[in-house]
Amino acid sequence: MKKYTLIGHPLGHSMSPFIHDRLFKLKNREVEYTLTDITPEDLTSKKDYLKNEFVGYNITIPHKVAVIPFIDKMDTSAKKYNSVNCVANTKDGSIGYNTDCDGFLRSLEMNGISLSGKVLLLGCGGVGRMMAIESVSHGADLTIAIIEEAKDMCNTLLKELSEKFPTANVKVVLMSEISGKYELLMNATPVGMFPKVEDCPVSDEIISNCDAVFDVIYNPTETELIKRFKSQGKKAVGGMAMLVLQAVKAHELWDNDIYTNDEINKIIRESSAKVEKDFQ
Repeated sequence: MKKYTLIGHPLGHSMSPFIHDRLFKLKNREVEYTLTDITPEDLTSKKDYLKNEFVGYNITIPHKVAVIPFIDKMDTSAKKYNSVNCVANTKDGSIGYNTDCDGFLRSLEMNGISLSGKVLLLGCGGVGRMMAIESVSHGADLTIAIIEEAKDMCNTLLKELSEKFPTANVKVVLMSEISGKYELLMNATPVGMFPKVEDCPVSDEIISNCDAVFDVIYNPTETELIKRFKSQGKKAVGGMAMLVLQAVKAHELWDNDIYTNDEINKIIRESSAKVEKDFQ
């Protein structure tokens, strides 16, 4: 039986087995998908195990960069972000990919959201960095809002953006200094995530100045931020679609499997229901 896994630390409650199991079953594939908790200090010793035991595996925090030296070949998506969240072990060696970007862009497209206008991004670490790069590459007029502690990280990102996109329009403000109107607000911070579900990263005044929101958080399925946008009759998209769609991309890479929009939407609904039932 083919084996797949998710590596990370700590893993805790993860939706990955549920989502990947649904995707495998849709194609009648008899496989095993498990969770493998690996501490940072143990990652190096697991190199051969990961290569020989699994057909493919996913990577989450804190291993998305640390795993790179163990991979034989980097796909352009992984090189673009210097981050790997999916590996395919093939006869020609291991290949590292970044499917977070696919999940992000496909979920925006599925919900009719464009990155071409004025975009306010909250946060710049991890997934926020990827979202900033994609926003600029799609022509966004980007404002990144950060906390004081993230200044050094943001300066590194700004340097990278200026090198890759010299004509891009990017500015940085502190969270307390957000002003102006935006077509899209994107939350790449953990504010509002379970268990602190009553928290909201921005004020109602800022929300009233934004036309739509994309929140990467999927637990809860409707964050306080999402609820406040909906209460104003505005488009609001949570992170479950992105989570499912990055998994779909992994299956395309592992097995060349293709899924219809109806199949994908069904898994998004099932996954949202499971989060509401089991994880909140």
